[in-house]
Amino acid sequence: MITGKNYIGSKLTANGTKTYKTFNPKENKETDWTFYEAIESEIDEAVTLASEAFQTYKNFSGAEKASFLNTIADEIEALGDILIETYTAESGLPEGRARGERGRTMGQLRAFATLLEEGSWVEASIDTAQPDREPLPKPDIRKMLFPIGPVVVFGASNFPLAFSTAGGDTASALASGCPVIVKSHPMHAGTGELVASAIIKAAEKTGMPNGVFSNVNSSGIEVGQQLVKHPKVKAVGFTGSIKGGTALYKLANNRKEPIPVYAEMGSINPVVILPSALEEKGSFWAKQYAGSITVGAGQFCTNPGLLLAVKSNALESFITELGKEISEIAPTPMLHPNICKTYQKGVKTASEQSNTSVVASYDTEASPNFGKQKVLTVAGREFLKNPVLHQEVFGPYSIIVQCENDAELKTVLDAIEGQLTGTILGNSNELAHKSEIVEALKERVGRLILNSVPTGVEVCPSMHHGGPFPSTTDAKYTSVGVSAIKRWVRPVAYQNWPLELLPNALKNENPLQIMRLINSEHSNKSI
Repeated sequence: MITGKNYIGSKLTANGTKTYKTFNPKENKETDWTFYEAIESEIDEAVTLASEAFQTYKNFSGAEKASFLNTIADEIEALGDILIETYTAESGLPEGRARGERGRTMGQLRAFATLLEEGSWVEASIDTAQPDREPLPKPDIRKMLFPIGPVVVFGASNFPLAFSTAGGDTASALASGCPVIVKSHPMHAGTGELVASAIIKAAEKTGMPNGVFSNVNSSGIEVGQQLVKHPKVKAVGFTGSIKGGTALYKLANNRKEPIPVYAEMGSINPVVILPSALEEKGSFWAKQYAGSITVGAGQFCTNPGLLLAVKSNALESFITELGKEISEIAPTPMLHPNICKTYQKGVKTASEQSNTSVVASYDTEASPNFGKQKVLTVAGREFLKNPVLHQEVFGPYSIIVQCENDAELKTVLDAIEGQLTGTILGNSNELAHKSEIVEALKERVGRLILNSVPTGVEVCPSMHHGGPFPSTTDAKYTSVGVSAIKRWVRPVAYQNWPLELLPNALKNENPLQIMRLINSEHSNKSI
């Protein structure tokens, strides 16, 4: 079922000679599948097909696109156990995680389908003419959102399904009316091909144009660079490292026609632990955060990599409890030997910084590619002096910063870079008196969490999974939830246009029965 070939539209091709294999980190061996890296002619064909498909796909109704997305979800489910087995073989992640992520992937697709069926997401806005207005007449102006064109999506290493081939970037781009070319992640290319086959089958079943979706293989950076530089590509979605995301961002901005790159990158997700949390539930939070730091071998983009608190006896007890809990958790495999080596290097670098000390580490022998957790602690003044300690270590690692007082804690928050999430632990009474700390944290993050752990991202309309640079390249946008569709569209205004030639969303009679902004009032009524 896995061919190792590239999907160029609905056609499987393997025109190149460069091949590679995926790797089973749990068993510490290569998988049996061989994958063919796409060559320039295949890349150009995929983008050209996408550009041609865009000319018709952009005009498909919401109901037609919704049917496509729902059918993709159906076809992913129909893959059955082969998808789960391939996922676990290529990632080392457990079966339960695979099934949960498959469900999330299908749920995302169906959520966008529901959004399309309702239709108001196009943000139709109408200001009717006032020909008698003085001193100048007012023209009739109507505006709505339209898709921008072919989108390149880079699959993520840490979510082989939900942030990859048919993940949130792909689902939202297809929902908007944009064809998608996926650059499959080399660590789970087999999983990617299976999902790609489901998308292609769904496209054929629902009458989508050939080229609405393609999936290309690559073990290096060349294919991704060629895709981003291709003049017919209009936007990029990326989830990965700061180095990779910023490189693509610069490449896209150096084009003759610059294009947006919506990259989700590094984040250490600071957690502020207020005295009330330590005094009232210190042991509880120690157990919760030991689990959050180590879940999925720490390979979540919302892993809590920085814990902040003011020095106290209760903090000392919390640190002791956290160390005990952390030490007793058995390590799990990381996604790939290279990721494990990078993690080990990052932990070693952090541990060698002056004035840091070890809270806990897993020192027992572990299998190859298993990420052994480690937690450090450092004084606030030392953290402020050392930017190395501010950097993300991707894996089951965290550092506790012990501050002298609230003023120093705020200074630490002011010093860190942009993050996806920020968490505060404490009761409401105390929170009401910590407005400066709350504001400092808010300035650095895209999502404020109270009395929970940051790991886990609910897929819902109100979710914002984004944040100030370098957590993302554009803090206004989310990669999770139906608002992710806004990345792939642009507004177009019609002035004094014949009513019968307007898009349905802007016609007086409102045939789609969607909510619109009519002369500054929201309504689904006709004009």
